[in-house]
Amino acid sequence: MDTTFFADIILPLHLRTTFTYRIPNEYDGKIEAGQRVVVQFGAKKLYSGLVRRVHSEVPNYQVKYILSIVDTEPIVGEEQFQLWEWMSRYYMCYIGDVMAVALPSILRLASESMVTIHPDFDGELSSLTDKELRIVQLLSEQPVMKVNDISVAISMQKIMPVINGMIERGILIMDEDLQQRFKPAKATYLSLAPKYQDESEAKQLFDELEKKKNSAKQLGLMLRFMQLSGFGKRAIAKKELASQQDFSASSLATLIKNGVIVAEERTASRLKHYDKITSPDTIELNEEQQAAYDSILSHEGVTLLHGVTSSGKTEVYIKLIQETINRGRQALFLLPEIALTAQIINRLRKYFGNSVGVYHSRFSPSQRAEVWSRTFSEEPDKRFNVLLGARSAIFLPFRDLGLVIVDEEHDSSYKQYEPAPRYNCRDSAVYLANLWKARTVLGSATPSIESYYNTQCGKYALVEMKHRYGGLKLPEVLCVDMKDASRKKEVTGYFSNFLSEHIRQALDNKEQVILFQNRRGYSLRIECEECHWTPQCQHCDVSLVYHRSTNSLRCHYCGYSIPMPTQCPVCGKSNLKTKGFGTERIEDEIAQLFPSARVARMDMDTTMTKNRHLEIISDFEDRKTDILVGTQMVTKGLDFDNVSVVGILSADNLINFPDFRSFERSFQQMMQVAGRAGRHGQQGKVIIQTYNPWHQAVRDVIDNNYAEMYRTQIIERRVFRYPPFNKLIEIILRSREEDLLNTAAAQYAALLREKLSTRVLGPEYPSVSRIRGYYLKRVIVRVEANDRLSQVKQIILDTTDALLAEKDFKQLKIHFDPDPQ
Repeated sequence: MDTTFFADIILPLHLRTTFTYRIPNEYDGKIEAGQRVVVQFGAKKLYSGLVRRVHSEVPNYQVKYILSIVDTEPIVGEEQFQLWEWMSRYYMCYIGDVMAVALPSILRLASESMVTIHPDFDGELSSLTDKELRIVQLLSEQPVMKVNDISVAISMQKIMPVINGMIERGILIMDEDLQQRFKPAKATYLSLAPKYQDESEAKQLFDELEKKKNSAKQLGLMLRFMQLSGFGKRAIAKKELASQQDFSASSLATLIKNGVIVAEERTASRLKHYDKITSPDTIELNEEQQAAYDSILSHEGVTLLHGVTSSGKTEVYIKLIQETINRGRQALFLLPEIALTAQIINRLRKYFGNSVGVYHSRFSPSQRAEVWSRTFSEEPDKRFNVLLGARSAIFLPFRDLGLVIVDEEHDSSYKQYEPAPRYNCRDSAVYLANLWKARTVLGSATPSIESYYNTQCGKYALVEMKHRYGGLKLPEVLCVDMKDASRKKEVTGYFSNFLSEHIRQALDNKEQVILFQNRRGYSLRIECEECHWTPQCQHCDVSLVYHRSTNSLRCHYCGYSIPMPTQCPVCGKSNLKTKGFGTERIEDEIAQLFPSARVARMDMDTTMTKNRHLEIISDFEDRKTDILVGTQMVTKGLDFDNVSVVGILSADNLINFPDFRSFERSFQQMMQVAGRAGRHGQQGKVIIQTYNPWHQAVRDVIDNNYAEMYRTQIIERRVFRYPPFNKLIEIILRSREEDLLNTAAAQYAALLREKLSTRVLGPEYPSVSRIRGYYLKRVIVRVEANDRLSQVKQIILDTTDALLAEKDFKQLKIHFDPDPQ
């Protein structure tokens, strides 16, 4: 009797488990873990799911068949599956949530609603409305169309009610069609016909073209083709020839028709080709770098590389990558921001050429899919050996990962907030490296307290680099007491005279300036001077931020926007004033103070378009910009050789934040932005403006004293039982009905306290209590050091299921955030 096989399938949906499908007999032996297959889920929907396991265990329920196979080879490996499963357990989400985030969108196939005219429709148009008539006319020209395409074609967003009405009346029918969205790029390549690769035949051809009348263009094209193709030794892309001056398409067509040139369509890369310029062997490490490199190689686990800014950590990374490649393994280089990748990419490609793959959200879906494929390629000449990217790069399917580098490991951008899984990329990278028995390097000038604590406990190795490369001095940090400066009338706008004078000196010396303000927009809010009305977002519990470039008020949580009002809607007066300041206002004021200076701004508003962040960085590198104003984007690892002054415009905004990590974060951000100054020349200067110059975080920055910051903070956290001594799990409850939310949150916290006692804190409103129309309440569970983490999580999950099972709370939404940032 033949064995019947089944497959457990992961679907990219918010589903708790895998689903079992039967493998048709014709697919026996053709399906294995990691392949995509097409399955039906629900009444009509089709999805591509990933095969997790093939087995012969018969389920005790009726199962559906796998409909077809998408991939001939797996696209995900066993280690990646293990990472996904660990993430779903640790971050308390479903495996489908992880798949939806991990897999490039173009590889996640779902059926799309396809519409066509019903075969029994009698063609009577008189009863149709204008909208219905336009749909019928459109489908007469294109018999089968997606609903989205119809919506775009007739410029109508809410089209489903119209289509549903036409389906009910027998005018249209709808079907589900699974769309394979990723198609390899194709390009035409030109090669010399075998006959003319013989030198005598080629000479005869050129002689004939010279003698023929009206063959001058063909002759010129052949000469250029031979030059580009190495005299016919290699094929060239048609577009390469077409880009040449005096290219003639008709001449090329004639040469192809006459059998001189052979044209063929090939699979082409959507990624640019880069040649290796030099070898990493040319890098000469100084004594401190060499000692760091040797220490890291001597330790097989996790190493924290604590090096001051501009100490030359990148050179150590490059040497480690080279050592990994020499062992035939792959390296993963993680960065917190896409903006940082530009400079690092250029440096890595200089040494590793086309074996460097880059993966982040600014790439097109097709480019991301190609990087995914080449990372997992079985062919060594096609495979990327060095992968560089932001946090999503951790999901790439490696063949043999030997090194993981997490640069700026302290950065909060490594944490994903929405959607689930709400993972910390740094911690997940440590787990991934452990799966592969790979070496892990966490690098930072200002390590997170958790990571540094792990070195003190012996969990991580610690390697320190205490000096700047080349003997450069660390920047001089100066502090301006804004309270005293304001009293003495030594402030213009948001600039103290002291900062303005240093900016002026830098510009006079043809040097550059970075100004840091961790708020975007023009002003934080507007306020009526008469009745103190402040415009609020309709969907969120926040005031609207004024953006001068669009003369609008905008919510930074949901995107809600209104034009700038001319008068107060409450009292009718027009005395509206802006309060607070963001990067846009700084850009405006600095241009007024220094009208001849070239000013650029780098924040989320100015870097939304593709490659705009690269242009801003490139212009600053090339000294086309004198002053760069920015948010935290300018604080992270960027290397500019002509910056002599860095200004921190409001340290108080960083320090005075209601969070137990605010001291640590304000120190890190100030130290990081300070590190942009004086990296390649004379000692730079950092000027901090604050109303509290004696705050300990400011004093630690002035003294460049990470050890003191760590000492005071670790004592405080031990006393108040914060991480790293205890773990925190944040639970957010959401509902559109505030009263329902309050009732549910109180009941939920009471149920948790029955099992977890004083470990449960809350419920309470978070600092922003309503976002996108949902009211929010927060419960925090503190997991003690002697608690079993998995047991506490199971109690939380069971309590959540019990609450949501109640009829009144079925519409409630609850999500979990272990290790909240």
